[in-house]
Amino acid sequence: MDNRAIGVFDSGIGGLTVLREIIKTVPYESTIYFGDTRRVPYGPRDLNEVKKFVFKITGFLYEKNVKMIVIACNTSTAAALKDLKEHYDIPIVGVIEPGARTAVYNTKNKKVGVIATEGTVKSKAYSEEIAKIDPEIKTYSVPAPLLVDFIEKGILEGESLDRTINEYLKPLFEAGIDVLILGCTHFPLVEKRILACSGNGIKVISSAVETARDVKKILKEKGLRASDRNKPERVFYETGMDSKFFEVGKMFLGEEIKEVIKVKLDM
Repeated sequence: MDNRAIGVFDSGIGGLTVLREIIKTVPYESTIYFGDTRRVPYGPRDLNEVKKFVFKITGFLYEKNVKMIVIACNTSTAAALKDLKEHYDIPIVGVIEPGARTAVYNTKNKKVGVIATEGTVKSKAYSEEIAKIDPEIKTYSVPAPLLVDFIEKGILEGESLDRTINEYLKPLFEAGIDVLILGCTHFPLVEKRILACSGNGIKVISSAVETARDVKKILKEKGLRASDRNKPERVFYETGMDSKFFEVGKMFLGEEIKEVIKVKLDM
């Protein structure tokens, strides 16, 4: 048994969607969450710059003696997962492969849509991952940067949000997709609105659930599971000084968030 914490990080509060599923799936595991709210969003940034941020955050969590790290951010996964795995001696899990795998298993007409950050779309990470599993599937990707802005500001409903979602989804529906991947961990926070705008017949996929399942599987395979008598701790860090992390996070995770520790990382 290993009662050390699992480290989870994102550019902001979006990764809490992944953390929520991890807590549901492996409730006895302690967690440390890191949100780089000072530099959010990562999507418009150059992937080499994002990679530097990711390595700094990973180093911070590694020094906290975590037993596993989950990159709860699509842009960060695209920018640095491969290099992180080569650099560190603990399991590191990203969110792109689980989401792509689920989309492949669910599409019937082999047309998959992705809404994501600009960085994730430019990386072509989803289309490449999907093609590895089934090269016949066509992937249509649309950057949706304004959705991240809405969510970080705590705007999770309203006409303006719905109008923005519809504008992003229109070209994907015109392409005839039957599966939509939420290619940013922020987006499940407005999943109800996305579902309402999608209509019938579209399967909406968040990678959070599949990522949590992968975490559980790896913990078992590596002999890293915590004791079922472990009293899990929930620790939260952020870099921003005036973000909505506590308000939105508490609304989403409830009593799991008692405080958010402000830290400065020299990037």
